[in-house]
Amino acid sequence: MPELPEVETTCRGIAPYLENSVIEKVDVHDGRLRWPVSAELYDLNNQSVQGVSRRGKYILVALGKGTMILHLGMSGSLRLVKPNTPRKKHDHLELFLSSGKVLRFNDPRRFGCALWSLDWPQHELIRNLGLEPLEDEFDGTFLYQQSRGRKTSIKQFVMNGQLVVGVGNIYANEALFMSGISPKRAAGRISAKRMNVLAGNIKLVLSRAIEQGGTTLRDFVNSDGSPGYFKQQLFVYGRAGLDCKRCGETLKEIRQNNRSSVFCPNCQR
Repeated sequence: MPELPEVETTCRGIAPYLENSVIEKVDVHDGRLRWPVSAELYDLNNQSVQGVSRRGKYILVALGKGTMILHLGMSGSLRLVKPNTPRKKHDHLELFLSSGKVLRFNDPRRFGCALWSLDWPQHELIRNLGLEPLEDEFDGTFLYQQSRGRKTSIKQFVMNGQLVVGVGNIYANEALFMSGISPKRAAGRISAKRMNVLAGNIKLVLSRAIEQGGTTLRDFVNSDGSPGYFKQQLFVYGRAGLDCKRCGETLKEIRQNNRSSVFCPNCQR
């Protein structure tokens, strides 16, 4: 599933080709996504692209009279191709650009979306999203203040999208290991000092993933549309039963809210 770094990498990859370009027309081949493709997109012609940005996992394409909201869902991807490139089976829509390129949205499992909004910050899917983890407002003080009195586990706490967006399962596992915090510990029982460390490590692991995804941006055009799946040395995620890279203890795995949590019982308390 594309997570925040993958979405950010995709956003950065398509931005140079969309910004200051014109979407001459949109062809919707199959509007059956998680929510039906917005009716406005079927008749979207000759619209100048003013900017491409991201909010959470949503890619925002700002146009003259509104904003296209794209979400990659579980299996979605965006790729830039030449107009005569044969369509793939699950290409749901195409944006024909004045540059001569075509941006195609492919989603085999149909959990993504392509929507239209005149006021995207107030869109029902976006208005209740939490802080962006890479912005200055997200820090240890924020985590500490929001966690007081919370009995939920720290892992579930930092994965709460109404608190902070984009801390997916991989990144939560890794940041907690880097911070020496057990994923089972109650959020309300973690000190301000440790929350500062955790916030810093969340920023670090996400930034590293974006940087490593960014190394493939040169291949984005004519690629398979999945440039951001980073390859980095993971400390715990996917390593249950193996030795901890720090202390040699066997890594343990538990289930939390139907997600796998892998941790070192020696390094994380």
